[in-house]
Amino acid sequence: MADIATVARPYAQAVFRLARDNDALAAWTDQLELAAAVVRDQDMDLLLGSPRLDPAQKADLIIDVCGEGLGTSGANLVRLLVSNRRASLLPEIAAQFRRLRAEVERTVEARLVTAEAVDEAVTDRIRDALAKRLDRNVRLHTDVDESLIGGAIVEADDTVIDGSVRGKLARLAGAMSR
Repeated sequence: MADIATVARPYAQAVFRLARDNDALAAWTDQLELAAAVVRDQDMDLLLGSPRLDPAQKADLIIDVCGEGLGTSGANLVRLLVSNRRASLLPEIAAQFRRLRAEVERTVEARLVTAEAVDEAVTDRIRDALAKRLDRNVRLHTDVDESLIGGAIVEADDTVIDGSVRGKLARLAGAMSR
């Protein structure tokens, strides 16, 4: 059976081309995220798996739950996916769409995890350093994880920089066990 990412790719690419051609990347991002969240819901998953509902009813159910957050084109995409038994691909389609958009806009979502809250000046310096290193605009999200003991972890795309005390201790323990 084909990989989920492989099956979702043509849908994501088609939606991306449509959104780009209509200068609607932000609107489509919101629509896809909304529809993906609805499909991920456990109760919705049960309803969508029900043999008592035909495809049109299942599509209408998703569209109704999304409400006005889903435009006409978004509703048409939902109908197409449901009729092809592909509604479960919506989260992967949304993820691939986000990656395509980030590539075109030269942006990257990054995460800074610290042992304690850091001030804005520190996050600005880290954002600027990442932007220079990755040659992209960086949207930096911060989280606090006291289990790090100290230091920080930065994650951006496939890059992970672990400067936490916990990470250093784990690397030291690994080196000592060899």
